[in-house]
Amino acid sequence: VNEVSLIFTVTDGHGHYIPNLQQSDFALLDDRKAPTHVKSFHQQINLPLRVGIVIDSSTSIRTRFKFEQQSAIEFLLEVLKTRSDSAFVMDFAETPRVDQDWTNNIDALETGVNRIFPAGGTALYDAVYTACRDKLLTERGPEPVRKAMVLISDGNDNQSRAYQDEAIKMCQRAETIIYAISTNWTPSRGKGDQALTKMAEETGGQAFFPPSVEEMSNSFHDIEEELRSQYALVYTPADFKYDGGYRPIYLFCTD
Repeated sequence: VNEVSLIFTVTDGHGHYIPNLQQSDFALLDDRKAPTHVKSFHQQINLPLRVGIVIDSSTSIRTRFKFEQQSAIEFLLEVLKTRSDSAFVMDFAETPRVDQDWTNNIDALETGVNRIFPAGGTALYDAVYTACRDKLLTERGPEPVRKAMVLISDGNDNQSRAYQDEAIKMCQRAETIIYAISTNWTPSRGKGDQALTKMAEETGGQAFFPPSVEEMSNSFHDIEEELRSQYALVYTPADFKYDGGYRPIYLFCTD
């Protein structure tokens, strides 16, 4: 491990994001050792954004599909701010399908979202795996970028060849955070919601459970706020050795 990239947010006791912190406001320990060198520190609002909109288009979400499309379009309008930002649109039923490849053209992205129609079963894990392997893994540049997937689904997979853990590991390899928005409007949280929560949490993201389809836009707003409030820290660890397991990294806010 020659270089480690950390993406994180800082909140106060009320859950409000704290912007404009400096590198001197943090202390870092990697496996109880200070890093050899901190290569870069950025507030994420200044970094290019790479986001994949991955939408469940299976038959089970037919009744709420129009609301999903409109909320996704509104999110793209708000979150893509500069020419350096870009996004793609993918939907999935039995198989994943790219409806619009990487672009910062909002009209093209909107056309891609509107091109989707619901039909068939649900290959959720295949879609997440494919999106990370074919789209997000290869998105690199001369400077750090924020990579995120916005996953809209009820989480109930019944078609995938890939396993959930394989999909999660591929996202981790692609350094991609999953923000999952559940389309299960019932009060009870089922296996689908548990699957969305696991994928989000193990990639450093968050799962959202709006109480109704009309409130999906609030979840998109929360995702946008977090993306604009993140920090990126890239450092060289003191010990390059890696045995294939996990090692603890501690990041402290010193203020």
